[in-house]
Order: sequence, then C-alpha cells, then structure tokens
Amino acid sequence: MTETLGIRRQPTQARARERVERILAAATALIAETGSDAVKMTEVAERAGVPIGSLYQYFPDKPAILRTLAMRVMERVRDGLRQNLEGLEDAEDAIERVDAIMVGYYELFLTEPVTRDIWSGTQSDKALQELDVEDSRENGRIFSTALKHLVPKRNHARLETASFLLMQLSGAAVRLAIAVGRKEGDRQIDEFRRIMRRELESLLEA
Repeated sequence: MTETLGIRRQPTQARARERVERILAAATALIAETGSDAVKMTEVAERAGVPIGSLYQYFPDKPAILRTLAMRVMERVRDGLRQNLEGLEDAEDAIERVDAIMVGYYELFLTEPVTRDIWSGTQSDKALQELDVEDSRENGRIFSTALKHLVPKRNHARLETASFLLMQLSGAAVRLAIAVGRKEGDRQIDEFRRIMRRELESLLEA
C-alpha cells in the first residue's frame, strides 16, 4: 500500500526518513493528548523538532498526516489478517480464527484511542474512503485465498464476493460499535460475529 496520498515528497535518504518518522510520532502523540481535531501543524513541527517549512515539504496539510497514519493502520491490520489466517486446517479452525480476528480488530480500536481518533479524523476524506474500499478488496483477496481450499468448488465465486463484503462490513461494524458506546457496541459486535459465523458455515458446508 502506498503512502503517496499522504506524503508529498518521499524521503530517500536515511536522515530524511528519520525526520518523517519524527513528524509522524509527534503527530501521534499530540492526537493522543488532544484529539486530531485540535492538532495544529505548528504544534507537530515543534514537537518533532523540525522547522515548519520542513514539515510542509513532506506533508502539505494535517489531512495528509492523518492519511499516512491511517494507511499504516491499514497495513498493520492487513499483516495481522494474513498471519492469523495462515495454515487453516479445517472449517472449524477457519470459523474460530475468523471470529478471533474480529474480536482483535474491535479491541484494537477500544484499547488504542489514538488509532480510533486517526481513523475517525479521516472519514470525510474522499481519497481515503476510496483507498479504504481498495483495502477491503485486497483484504478480501487474502481472506478468500486462505479459505479457498476448505470451500467446495461450487462456492468459490461466492467466496470471493463474500470475502470482499465481509472485510468492508467488519470495518463498518467496528466504527458503529465505537460510535454507540461500549455496552451497546459490544452487543453490535457480538451480533456481527454471529452473522459472520453463519455466512462462513454456509460457504464451508460440504
């Protein structure tokens, strides 16, 4: 996944890459302290210890920083998905691991408010919304590839469609659960887990 939607100028030298990492670390710390809405570019530059002009060389505005951070969250989630779906043994193993992945995804946003804030701060960003759809599509490919050997051949086409849809809906379900508060959110996630389980059972049936 590229970060070009966020970074204006890709750093090539080690010193420049280190500067970009300092900027992103500073932005993350400020978001954790005050929320993304309150963060100012001047504060990011000051916290990172870089001139404001250097900051703008890499990030034209705050949304560009948020996009870069959000794309890193996407990469982190994708890596976890790939690792947790590796070597599925049978239908029961697949269903249990997918359920655990969903629980872990929800817990990521519950336990890391800064991740939640970064994501919510980009929801009005059309470019990132489009990237989110492509991210779900790629995650769907990983999902369907991991399960394909367990799914009857007659369901392979449906598996590809369902995988893309489930990946997109997983993100929507978590965002809804976070928005409505913990008690109701837990119920929403439990219900979505049941929906996923039923869909997987249907796909995996012999």
